[in-house]
Amino acid sequence: MRKLRFVFDTNTVISALLFKDSVPGRALYFVLAHGTILISSETIELMEVINRRKFDKYLTNDEREDFLESLLAKAELVEVSEDLKICRDPKDDKFLNLASNGEANFIVTGDDDLLILKSYRGIQILNARDVLELFAR
Repeated sequence: MRKLRFVFDTNTVISALLFKDSVPGRALYFVLAHGTILISSETIELMEVINRRKFDKYLTNDEREDFLESLLAKAELVEVSEDLKICRDPKDDKFLNLASNGEANFIVTGDDDLLILKSYRGIQILNARDVLELFAR
């Protein structure tokens, strides 16, 4: 049986990295252990974001590198062939496009612009707490 497939938005992943015991942290690490996380060249902005100076007081360079290596080793890279404009915030369309092209089951986000959609092409849009309540009992 194929593992469930998830797309996490950048802010949720950053929260998980900064606060491993937080709800986003627990959700991300649960999915890393039991599901498949999808990424694309468009969503890998995470690499640039976690190297911003504002995170220097929270994370060492080694911690950032270790996290990225671990995430990339377990993630599935998806080539996105369509660029649909769906979300009221155009910057969030990349997550919807990745989820659709990668045949995701879920998008995990705290972003109201995505959450308001509830689902897209049969892909449920959840927050991290919903993931824990549904799967990590």
